[in-house]
Amino acid sequence: MLSEGRVEAGGIAFGVVQAGTGPLALCLHGFPDSAWTWRHLLPALADAGFRAVAPFMRGYAPTEIAPDGDYGIAALAQDVNALHETLGGDEDAVLIGHDWGAEAAYAAAAIAPRNWRRLVTIGVPPLALDERLFADPAQRERFAYLFLLKTPDAQDVVAADDMAFIDRLWRDWSPGYDATEDLRHAKACLRAPHHLAAAIDYYRADEPGLDPVGNAALVRTPPQPTLYLHGDRDGSLDVRLVRDAEDHLAPARGWRSWRGPGTSCTSSGRPP
Repeated sequence: MLSEGRVEAGGIAFGVVQAGTGPLALCLHGFPDSAWTWRHLLPALADAGFRAVAPFMRGYAPTEIAPDGDYGIAALAQDVNALHETLGGDEDAVLIGHDWGAEAAYAAAAIAPRNWRRLVTIGVPPLALDERLFADPAQRERFAYLFLLKTPDAQDVVAADDMAFIDRLWRDWSPGYDATEDLRHAKACLRAPHHLAAAIDYYRADEPGLDPVGNAALVRTPPQPTLYLHGDRDGSLDVRLVRDAEDHLAPARGWRSWRGPGTSCTSSGRPP
């Protein structure tokens, strides 16, 4: 059964949805989304023997606004590793992230590799593929929202007509999926203007850096065996551009690539 709670980590009070006991499995959401994205996975992880926890990311209600106003990848990664400590994570912890959550997961796992035994990322490939993604004309059109969210009018655009912009993103990115419940939860997180502003600031953040070691880790390939998943019908990022994602995951004894309904998966080593 899922329960809601609140934990303090790194100077921020995080709202969480959680289930189960055992080694930590931390699940990180993206935009425009919420911790309730993981409502189907959390019970499955609990049944598999994990303490499955999905935090609302910094700035997403009911989690607090970041006191330092920082929404860069380095800050997100620090949150993730602070949550690992607060939640009693050990070397058997697993980290799972989608969208911005995937970005945070790559960085957190690289910065503190001993915290995380396995890594699962969804929908956002390793940083090494960014140059290819932004060089592809069709993909640049799909990325139009990135540039809109950096403009001064972004908050007004997203908030208009009961956040119709968010409805459109879900419709375009997940064709054929009934997102009614996901949209309800996502909009609840972003309804207050200061929380919506925070979510948009993820796209405007300049990386202030950590320290020389931390900066290097942000762009390093996480060393953990990694499972990468990407939907064949993903309307945000074309799966054809990430078919070789396994080449950019941590070296392991081998990798596997397989496909199921609506999903393309690549793995370095054994899946978590």
